[in-house]
Parts: sequence; C-alpha cells; structure tokens
Amino acid sequence: MKVATLPVLALAVGIGVDYGIYVYGVLMSGLKEGKSLRVAYFETLRGTGKAVIFTGITLAASVSTWLLSQLQFQIDMGLLLLFMFTANMFGAVLGLPAIAAFLFPPKPGEAPATMPKNLAPAKTAH
Repeated sequence: MKVATLPVLALAVGIGVDYGIYVYGVLMSGLKEGKSLRVAYFETLRGTGKAVIFTGITLAASVSTWLLSQLQFQIDMGLLLLFMFTANMFGAVLGLPAIAAFLFPPKPGEAPATMPKNLAPAKTAH
C-alpha cells in the first residue's frame, strides 16, 4: 500500500459501502414489514441484489482491461479495484445477510420461513 494507492482504495471502499447500504436498506424494510429474514432476503436479491451484482460485474470487467496496460501502476490499480469490486459485491450480497441472520435470529416459537406462493418458482408440468 502506497500513498498513491489510497485514493483508489478509498473509491473502492466507498462503492462497497454503497452496495451494503442498498442491500441493507431493502432487507431491513422487508423485516420491518414483518417478513421473515429468508423471505426478505429473497425479495432483496430479486431486485436490489440483481442491481448490485450487475454493477459489481460491470465495474470489475471494466477495470480488468487495465491489466492489459503497459504501465505497472495501472496494472496494480486494476488488480486492486478488480479485487475490491468483486469482494464488495460478494460481501453485500452474501456477507451482509449472513450477519443479519446472526443479529436477527428467529423468535422463539416462530415457524421456519416458507416461500410465499407468489414468489415461489413456477412448477412445470411433466
């Protein structure tokens, strides 16, 4: 880590915080509506999760082109941002809900969550 890499790292951390805020905000609004964590997480992934994954993949793909540069500094920054964008995406989509499951365990006597019929995948006739 050098002084020259700190602004780039700050950018990557800021984007990761945004991912977390988006996912956390939608997840918590689902929990406040009385939905179970499992259902709230599923609904979050269907909307905000898709946007976070799309953005993360797009940003990672764009900075991966920096790896083809002839400048070592640009290659280093490409690797740093590629790692940070990917790690932030997985952290927001997988890590944050895992932490929420730990912090918001099911209430005693609460039945296991089942998927609402309107959100469950359609059954195909065989």
